[in-house]
Amino acid sequence: MFNRILRFTQGKFNYLYENSLFLQNIDKLIFVSIIMVFAVSTVMMSDVIGFVALITVFLTFIKLLTKPEEKLECKTFELWLLAYFMIVIVSLAGSTLFHLSLKGFFKTFTYMSFYLSVAQYLKNNKETIPYIFGAIGACVSFEAIVGLMQNFDKVSEISTWQDVSKLNPEEVMTRVYGTLKPLNPNLLGGYFVCGIPSLYGMSAYFLSSKKYNYSLIWIMFALLATMVLFLTGCRGSYIGMLVIMCGMFGASAKFLWNNYKQIYLSAAGIVIAFATSAIMLVSSLRARVLSIFAMRQDSSNSFRFNVYHSSFDMFKDNWLLGIGVGNQNFREIYGLYMKTGFDALSAYNIFLEIAVESGIFALIAFLGFLITLFKNSIKFILNSDKTKDVIIVSTAIISILAVCVHGLVDTVFFRPQIQFVFWTMVAITRCYL
Repeated sequence: MFNRILRFTQGKFNYLYENSLFLQNIDKLIFVSIIMVFAVSTVMMSDVIGFVALITVFLTFIKLLTKPEEKLECKTFELWLLAYFMIVIVSLAGSTLFHLSLKGFFKTFTYMSFYLSVAQYLKNNKETIPYIFGAIGACVSFEAIVGLMQNFDKVSEISTWQDVSKLNPEEVMTRVYGTLKPLNPNLLGGYFVCGIPSLYGMSAYFLSSKKYNYSLIWIMFALLATMVLFLTGCRGSYIGMLVIMCGMFGASAKFLWNNYKQIYLSAAGIVIAFATSAIMLVSSLRARVLSIFAMRQDSSNSFRFNVYHSSFDMFKDNWLLGIGVGNQNFREIYGLYMKTGFDALSAYNIFLEIAVESGIFALIAFLGFLITLFKNSIKFILNSDKTKDVIIVSTAIISILAVCVHGLVDTVFFRPQIQFVFWTMVAITRCYL
């Protein structure tokens, strides 16, 4: 039905399209707007980032109405995504705090429509994917440089970011936070988790093209960003980085295992040895990593356990349709369930958050989307003999997986800086499935 409407409007606007310089170059404008979303994400507040993203959506809408042969197509995993979005709408309609939930819905709509816009653009512009990776990588590199400078300047905490009650002075970490708004080291850590695969991916892409100088530049920035990720002190991002490293070694095995087995195993051993040495020798990093396993003995861990418990109680009371989307909506209702002194902005787990906000069926739909996407992507990686395509899909799916794992213990998944990169990675993966 939608494509019939598009064919009708495209026929009506055919003369306008053929004689309009703006419409003839609309793909270039969409590309610029996509890059601008990543650029402004590093320094602007959420409202500005969302406004730039809506420019991309608006341009795509104009393109669909006017450009001949443009049509909408739906992949298998997108059926799950569509089901999730429809359930969110139903959850919105049934929310007891409709006006607050409506704000959260507009954010979800912006993210979903941005994904559709990028996916629609990439259908006929796959050759620009390395430039998109490059733009994301450049933004991550900028944040890495800023973070490194903050570490040397010994920036002070803006809020209580770590439990120092049981630490010696030399074990207290200077947690860098970059320029992302709001300033928070966990947000920067999550941003690195979703963006660092682009840096490694660009290095591998140029290596496969035998452009060794470019490959070396990108790997240097990738290593810098990896180092600064650990300086954020974000323990969830440490786990995300472990997923990235495992994903890269898993993907590279396709090319290296048969002919370069010894080099492959040696490289893996060197990385493991270096990471272990860093944790053992740097007291502040060692204390931060060990605090992951401190359970209730660490105040941050204890806080999260309390939030999980209260959020699960919220889910049990609203399991069918949830409370409605949005962190403001969550915070209002969470006050009825929270333990004294443990206010929270979200459930600190993206899957529990989805279940609380939109109910059990929304969670099932979102998990179905992820499982189908991962399954099809892994099948493509294993079966394709096109090296560059495998590198691109591997880069995107590693980023998506790392963000999901990080999201098991943190709330920054719902920040626009991470959301727009996440959905761009999904759109990139879609091109090859």
